[in-house]
Amino acid sequence: MSANITWHSASISKEERRSRAGHHSFVIWFTGLSGSGKSTLANAVAGRLFEDNLQSYVLDGDNIRFGLNKDLGFSETDRKENIRRIGEVAKLFVDSGSVVLTAFISPYKEDRESVRQLLEADEFVEVYVKCSLNECEKRDPKGLYQKARKGEIREFTGINAPYEEPENPEITIDSEYLTINQCVDQIIDYLKGNGFI
Repeated sequence: MSANITWHSASISKEERRSRAGHHSFVIWFTGLSGSGKSTLANAVAGRLFEDNLQSYVLDGDNIRFGLNKDLGFSETDRKENIRRIGEVAKLFVDSGSVVLTAFISPYKEDRESVRQLLEADEFVEVYVKCSLNECEKRDPKGLYQKARKGEIREFTGINAPYEEPENPEITIDSEYLTINQCVDQIIDYLKGNGFI
């Protein structure tokens, strides 16, 4: 890091932005295996928030790799950098007064905890989208498990790279057995019940 930089304070505070938006700002961090339903669920929750006039934005794992993180691969080092960058971007969204929903496998507990530490205690909601490997492979919406099983994709989470399940997420969603609407309702109920919205 360069020694020749200085933090420039903003003229508008996070609290003032929240006041203008009319709601709290925070991160909903969706984690789980590929195919568990993270992106679908994040977008469905964002739709519900939009209907309720809350400003939100979804940061999707694949979409981010088309731009901001297109220089990263899938080694452990690159995966960690991927999550580090997203954590910093998510923090900026929170500072802007928005709700940001992130849909990333984010396989390592340490990386998810690092993002949590960037934020205040009431600004991070970890959602574990729980779904068995067997079910995710059945769904295989992008054909990635099939490629991984054939050896065409190396270091694929759940097959030949680890996924560390969250130990104490704020919310666990069982996407294998619940409908999308049931999952969304569970998240919205948590957010309302705990004063996030």
